[in-house]
Amino acid sequence: MSLTALILTLTFVGIAIILSLWQHLQLEKDLIIGTIRAAIQLTAVGYILQIVFDLNEWPYLLLIILIMLLVAAQNAARRGKGINNIFIKILISIAAAEIIAMAILLGFHIVDSTPRFIIPLSGMVIGNAMISCGLFLNRLFQEIRSKKDVINVALSLGATSKQAINSALRNSVRASTIPVIDGLKTVGLVQLPGMMTGLIIGGTSPIEAVRYQLLILFSLTAVTTISSMILAFLTYPSIFTEAHQLKQIIK
Repeated sequence: MSLTALILTLTFVGIAIILSLWQHLQLEKDLIIGTIRAAIQLTAVGYILQIVFDLNEWPYLLLIILIMLLVAAQNAARRGKGINNIFIKILISIAAAEIIAMAILLGFHIVDSTPRFIIPLSGMVIGNAMISCGLFLNRLFQEIRSKKDVINVALSLGATSKQAINSALRNSVRASTIPVIDGLKTVGLVQLPGMMTGLIIGGTSPIEAVRYQLLILFSLTAVTTISSMILAFLTYPSIFTEAHQLKQIIK
């Protein structure tokens, strides 16, 4: 794509701004800031990745992945305000999902162990694990608010904190995997996923593009489940006191 063609794509943003002005949605500032940030961030990342690809050194690769993990954990941690050490717990959950995914992909030689494969795949894994953790926390707070009385009754009857909140945890983990599962059911029928579309536009055979897309879909199915389940085990003790009483952080 030429620079001129890229600039012309700003027409889409312009349409959104015009509609926002027309309907008084007050989205113009956010649209402009988001567009500028996206352009700067992606351009900077593009140059950085090119350098890392050319160097092909593991320390630089690990540094990129570490930055991805930290940023993802920080973003998802905003959903869990009030829970002790939520940043660390999310970081562990996402990192575990990343390690397991890369161990399978590299251990079975499904992809080459080069930055050109590892960094993009890690970005997808970490990004989806981040979303899964965020969805889990959102649903967990909703579940506890709606079932607060049930949980307190269970605790008063002698149930442990894990027993009292077990149903809420299961529902929260299930909710965090819904987007990926729905995507599995409708992929190819409702939409062509981004990676597959990009490969086809780049000249890759549609059959080869499908294989890579299935690789991503199958790996993300495990990643979202793993990250949310680990976060569930790490998080629920922080919601209760040592005497198995529900803390007041859930209002």
